[in-house]
Amino acid sequence: MCFNHSWLQGIKTSTNIQPSFLFEIALSLIDGIGPVKAKSLIKHCGSAQAVFTERKSILRKVPEIGLHAIKALANTSVFERAEKELKFIEENNIQVHYYENDNFPRRLLHCPDHPIILYSRGQINANPPKVLSIVGTRRATPYGKDITQKIVAGLKDLDVLICSGLAFGIDAEAHQASIKNKLQTIGTVAHGLNIIYPREHYGLAKQMEENGGILSEFISGTIANKENFPKRNRIVAGMSDATLVVESKRRGGALITAYQASGYNRDVFAIPGKVTDVHSEGCNLIIQRNVATMIQSAEDIINAMGWEAEGKDSTPQMELFIDLSENESLIRNLVSEHQSIRRDELSALVKLSSGDVASTLLSLELKGVLKSLPGGVYTI
Repeated sequence: MCFNHSWLQGIKTSTNIQPSFLFEIALSLIDGIGPVKAKSLIKHCGSAQAVFTERKSILRKVPEIGLHAIKALANTSVFERAEKELKFIEENNIQVHYYENDNFPRRLLHCPDHPIILYSRGQINANPPKVLSIVGTRRATPYGKDITQKIVAGLKDLDVLICSGLAFGIDAEAHQASIKNKLQTIGTVAHGLNIIYPREHYGLAKQMEENGGILSEFISGTIANKENFPKRNRIVAGMSDATLVVESKRRGGALITAYQASGYNRDVFAIPGKVTDVHSEGCNLIIQRNVATMIQSAEDIINAMGWEAEGKDSTPQMELFIDLSENESLIRNLVSEHQSIRRDELSALVKLSSGDVASTLLSLELKGVLKSLPGGVYTI
């Protein structure tokens, strides 16, 4: 065993918090065990708690888990820190999003490096039918701010969740536009939820918590170190259907997010700018390299994504007596439940091979039950 059971049994947790959170938080804090290794251990052992109680001889059989990682699991001090975090969670009404729970952003599950646990403040629904991330320079120009406001306003009838990073510039403009148009908005941050960075956005963050909120993978007390921002960016990219870059220099966090989104097989859009404008160099570059599709309006995004406004009933009348197989019925019901869903999301929800999912989707298309949209999205 990594350490003895009697010590584990002495751990106290609040009755308002799932006991499993203690082990899930503790596992996320182990040095040398990142999200990928943590998920491998959980898959092999069955749960985060089982990872800490499993025999060393069994742990050695887990792929890519070396002796250093196994020794690190015996460090019981992480439980003291995890207990402290649970107290912070309870006292500050923090929501915990564990990757095996329903409230975890399901789109992130298709990103191999996604964290095992996230924390949030506010009223967050991380799994609506439509999610768009909007990112860009911290030094936004009037042009960038104006186009951000117009694009978000153009999405107001579609109930799109707008994600960004709560930074100065385009991020803040996207959040403010979302509030103005009564759209849910989430700011993913590179620090713990005991602070807001930049501090000038404390009031904005409080407004966002009324319809959306603040999301982080970092425990309280974590400051906004430089190395945390790329980690933050992968969540912004991974939890959305598409990422829009409004303004960016040739080098910057917005382009990192765009490339991460492309690596996750998500749609990437960019607003073009003057070739002489330093703040548009990044956008023009990713358009030129075919990393991003050039767009000029919300309508361009709606068309590219196959999104339609609520209330526009374009669903064809389904025949009453279509003969469907068990797999076809299963997938048809899942698509209907989610209104629209990506093929990779479907694959994660059903116990079928990717080949079976693809063939079943094709069959349902031919029968007129489902409709295929750009970006690998399916709808009834």
